[in-house]
Amino acid sequence: MNTATGRAPEAGGKDASPARRPRVQKNVTTALGLDICSERYPVGTALPKESDLCELYGVSRTVVRESLKILATKGLVHSRPRVGTVVCDKAEWNLLDPQILEWMGPRIQDLDLLGCILETRRTVEPVAAEFAAERASVQEIADLEAAWTRMRDAGADTEAFTRADVQFHEILLKASHNQVFRQLSSIIHAALMYSLYRSNEALDHRDEALGIHRDLVEALRLRDKAAARAASHRMLDTAVRDLAPAMRGRRPDAEAS
Repeated sequence: MNTATGRAPEAGGKDASPARRPRVQKNVTTALGLDICSERYPVGTALPKESDLCELYGVSRTVVRESLKILATKGLVHSRPRVGTVVCDKAEWNLLDPQILEWMGPRIQDLDLLGCILETRRTVEPVAAEFAAERASVQEIADLEAAWTRMRDAGADTEAFTRADVQFHEILLKASHNQVFRQLSSIIHAALMYSLYRSNEALDHRDEALGIHRDLVEALRLRDKAAARAASHRMLDTAVRDLAPAMRGRRPDAEAS
């Protein structure tokens, strides 16, 4: 799942050309982010000095400083006088950031992020579905059906299926015409992508999921608020079931072992 990118840091001269600097800076940011999230640099510890990081990655002090600023905006590090750059407590990390999700990898289980996302969806989505049944425009319902069609046509391509699935849920939140829900769709985009990918990855067959999504589209088309809420609840019930192995820290195929 390529929610964050960046190849390994390249060795080279410290005087990178302006055209190359963004890629070099991205590589350094990714390398440091991976080291923090893998606990090579645990919470509360200081990163190496800027001069040491320059030597380690073969880049200029400017590139290192730019990378540290990016990590600070994600809540991973902060500067302390006479101490340097220190790794923040995980409670301060922006866990909805797609790069952090990628850098955390399997360690994300330690923070129960999947459970937190499901709690949020259970609180919001059924209500949003009911509102959408009453308020969605004809175009929004058509957009929702188009997202469902892309899910259906994705076949065995989990990434394509998940992209369409995320679009489906984002359209649904926006179709509620609740301004907070609309904003939430962009805020939780990365977390929703992560959650749905893990859920979809667990499926051998997607017929059940496709059927429930289709039922929700039909409920909106018929302006049936109760049916829309019920379809959303069914959708979330299947997500809980499919994510259960991952939430226990095991892959789905480990159930039989």
